[in-house]
Formats: sequence, C-alpha cells, structure tokens
Amino acid sequence: MGSEHTKVRAGIYVEKEILNQADGLLETANVRSRNEFVAEALKFYIGYLLAGKAENYFLQSLASVLTGTIQDSENRLARMDFKIAVELSKLSQVIAYTHDVDEESLNRLHAKCVDEVRRINGTVKFEDAYHYQKRDV
Repeated sequence: MGSEHTKVRAGIYVEKEILNQADGLLETANVRSRNEFVAEALKFYIGYLLAGKAENYFLQSLASVLTGTIQDSENRLARMDFKIAVELSKLSQVIAYTHDVDEESLNRLHAKCVDEVRRINGTVKFEDAYHYQKRDV
C-alpha cells in the first residue's frame, strides 16, 4: 500500500444527533461502518470545497447518486430474475412429469424456441404459442 492510502486514527467530537443521523444512513450511503461514512463524507466535502465551479460539484454528486440507484436497480432485477427462474423451474418440472415427450421432440422444440426467441428478441407471447400448437399459423 502506498503512503497516500495509509489510514491514521483521528479523534473527533460530533453532536450526538448528527452521529445518530449518520448511523441511520449507513445503508443508504452504501458503507459498512461509521469510519467509511465519515471518510466518504470528508471526500465529498473536500471535493465541494476544492471544486472550481459548481458544475463539477453537482456532476460528482449526480454521478454518485446515479451509481447508487443503478446498483439498487441491478440488485432488485437480479432478485426478481431469481424468483422467476424458480417459478419457471417448478412449471417445467410439473409439465415434464405430466407429459410424455420423447427426446427427439424435445430437441426439436428446443431448437424451435431458440430460433423464435432470437427472431422476436425475447418478447414471448402465450397467444403465439397457442396458435402454433393449434396449427393456426
């Protein structure tokens, strides 16, 4: 580690209410401890003081907010994808258990579905599958 990243212990006095607010915002600030919170707050304030123009300060602030928002959205989407995958797996297991489909038909169905999803860019409609199975197309 370079000397520029060496940490030092520094005692500070902070009003109890400010410390309580900071503790309540640890998750929102995407930090794990008071130390990380204080370090990020100091970097932010130093950036504000050193910024030559208000635009630089606001751009840095906006980038930080957008990064946090995007990370939260990614986490929510990943959790939703997992839940959908579990439900799809359950549905697949029930269908496989209740229908007698031979290996060759399954392979043809797989190839057809891959081609279809590519062609329609993932916008699957139940109605299209229904008409295909009823040979309406």
